[in-house]
Amino acid sequence: MKQLDETILTNVIKRRPEDSFKGNFGKVVLIGGNANFGGAIIMAATATVYAGAGLVTTATDTANSTSLHAQLPETMFVNYYDKVQLSHLVSEATVVVVGPGLGDDFHSQEVLAKVFANTNSDQTVVIDGSAITMMAHNKIEQPAGNIIFTPHQMEWQRLSGIAIAEQSPAANQKVQQQLGATVVLKKHHTEIYTGSDTYQLTIGTPAQATGGMGDTLAGIIGGFTAQFADPTQATLAAVYAHSAIAEQLAQTQYVVLPHQISRALPIFMKKYEN
Repeated sequence: MKQLDETILTNVIKRRPEDSFKGNFGKVVLIGGNANFGGAIIMAATATVYAGAGLVTTATDTANSTSLHAQLPETMFVNYYDKVQLSHLVSEATVVVVGPGLGDDFHSQEVLAKVFANTNSDQTVVIDGSAITMMAHNKIEQPAGNIIFTPHQMEWQRLSGIAIAEQSPAANQKVQQQLGATVVLKKHHTEIYTGSDTYQLTIGTPAQATGGMGDTLAGIIGGFTAQFADPTQATLAAVYAHSAIAEQLAQTQYVVLPHQISRALPIFMKKYEN
């Protein structure tokens, strides 16, 4: 198992050309946040915007629109029950992030089905949170696209069938190969399973143990894969950056909040551009 270090950041984060415009850095659509869990999709969208994605649209319950616009005017809003508009946005996106705060009721299942029906093989699709749970419980086939799963250990147990106590690298990699997807297994020393290699994150802090941390990571992955050429390398860089920033903040804070990581991203990324 290879260990991630900060060289992944200089390998991935590129200086922007002088003639850049927003269209150069990808279109990301994030889908999630039911009426009860709007904070999850807002945190994910915040991370995507601060990570540098060119155009960001958040498809969520209408109950979240005011909070979304107040906290993050850089993102566009779509009612995710508008099936025609949702289908169009998903099909036109560079990256799709689905799952943060989506829930798992009948309406959530309808939204997920519409998203999965409209992805294509040219896109990166980040599947997080309750979207993973619904796939496992309802035996939903994964959609078209370059798939990145971001489960915590219980979600991985549901999806893979491997009990937490038996989640060894060999067992995890076997299922990852069956899925044909990248798997970011969130845990103490997060493990990333790709098509050819397995990586371990050796940094991080217990100050990250707070709600919304995984939603923020999914959003950073969305932002990085939208603008950097190699989706696997971009995912590795996103995972590393997420914890590296948290470690820096934890030097003077007992708890690190997810939105603090997002807001620190632009200055952090600037240090590693090349």
